[in-house]
Amino acid sequence: MKIAFIADIHGNCLALDCVLADIRKKNIERIYVLGDLCYRGPEPKRSLDLIRSLNTEVIKGNADEWVVRGVREGEVPAKAIEMMNRERDWTVSQLAAADIEYLNQLPSELKVTLEGITIAAFHATPDSLFDIVLPGAEDTLVESKLMLEASSQIYVYAHIHKPYIRYLNGKIIINTGSVGLPFDKLTMASYATVEITEGVVQTSIVRVPVDIERVVQQYEQVEYPNAAMMANVVRNASI
Repeated sequence: MKIAFIADIHGNCLALDCVLADIRKKNIERIYVLGDLCYRGPEPKRSLDLIRSLNTEVIKGNADEWVVRGVREGEVPAKAIEMMNRERDWTVSQLAAADIEYLNQLPSELKVTLEGITIAAFHATPDSLFDIVLPGAEDTLVESKLMLEASSQIYVYAHIHKPYIRYLNGKIIINTGSVGLPFDKLTMASYATVEITEGVVQTSIVRVPVDIERVVQQYEQVEYPNAAMMANVVRNASI
């Protein structure tokens, strides 16, 4: 069986369209969504509706929590709070009350078992929507933050927008990267796949081209509150 993990769409539905088209070409049987669905992008409503139409398991990310209750002190640099809450308010204005409730009730983690292989998946860490574990983190940090579910053989997370695959203590750690806002300076949408067939495990990071200038135009057309900065982010795949 071959499955895909997507995350960090951030309201960039054009990138989501491209990723889902690529997934269909690969005949992937299941898609799981690891949070950050609609905040900070030009098409929050369409992004959320498209995710919901997949009829699959979806978990909450920190940006989904922000849509529900706003950005709080200590969660981002102090100088960014006012603007990020303006972005949040704009996002909420594009959504229905039922959409906010949907985000509010999302679970924070999921577990998948394929052919005897168990996969633990979460947005940032099993204990937090906000903790950051970077690709070069020390082994001890990876173990203490990501590998809490001892019965799992594969751990998949999102949040940092920097995809990678790593092997530690006989287990596999995967970061999906971001569909909508990659931060690794490669201006291509990112997602992860896991294929398990008769005990053979194959993992991969997939990068998909996106029309970046069209995304920039969307930010401008909808009069997004922080359009200039977000245009810079998507053009450079970096914050």
